[in-house]
Amino acid sequence: MDGDYFAAAKPLRVRGGPGSPLLREPAGRWTHRFVGALESFLDVERLRRGRAAAERGQVLRLDVRPYEVTAYVSNAGGADEPYEVTLSLTAIDGWEEIEGELARRAVFRARLLAGEVPPDVERVFGDCGVGLFPEAAEELHLMCGCADWVDPCVHTAAALHFLARAFDDDPFLVLAWNGRTRDELLTALRRRPVETELPPVVESPLQAEGFWTPPDGLAALKDRTARPPAPPGLLLRLLDPPAVKIRRRPLVDVLEPAYRALAEHGEPPE
Repeated sequence: MDGDYFAAAKPLRVRGGPGSPLLREPAGRWTHRFVGALESFLDVERLRRGRAAAERGQVLRLDVRPYEVTAYVSNAGGADEPYEVTLSLTAIDGWEEIEGELARRAVFRARLLAGEVPPDVERVFGDCGVGLFPEAAEELHLMCGCADWVDPCVHTAAALHFLARAFDDDPFLVLAWNGRTRDELLTALRRRPVETELPPVVESPLQAEGFWTPPDGLAALKDRTARPPAPPGLLLRLLDPPAVKIRRRPLVDVLEPAYRALAEHGEPPE
């Protein structure tokens, strides 16, 4: 990717073709997440064919605009003019809320302003009721000039896979396709005041009214009936007996009289 950013009216351009640096690295987190979402509602076999075409370098260029990606994809032989492919998303209604949440959550705000898209930014979108990636066929609109009328054709599938690799290279393209370029988003975050939230006060037993006041007064505590003592030798019966015998008698049977005498007189028998 050439890394150049344009004004909002111009596309963010990703160069492709044979030998593209995007295809030299293994697929990363954003590729797997995006392709996984696509496979939930698009034909997996056609997506696989599109991946092979993308890896052959048939995607020559991507132009990323808010809610629309234009790609130029050649045929396998490369003899004809490349097909123009369009990948469109339904516009997000709620970017003000998303920007507010990103600004309010200190970790997300700091990492974005430092030039990093947090991997879990998708969670913020979900909390605002918005999907970062399309989750159904009606949320993704595919167009291609080829004669194949079934979606996705090999050219749109190749463009989708190449776009996924571009997301790994620059995750800000995920946000740009969803309606906010890097510059637009960071400008909005800088303009928002830093909000400091205090944690909610949770009433604990130590804070409950009357916690330190005995319910019946201190005098009533003396009148309470004591619990009956545990029977002598209870501990010996609760624990697993050791495999030890004294004069052919189990050790528990030998010790029990001593426990009983201690409970009654405070000293073991002679």
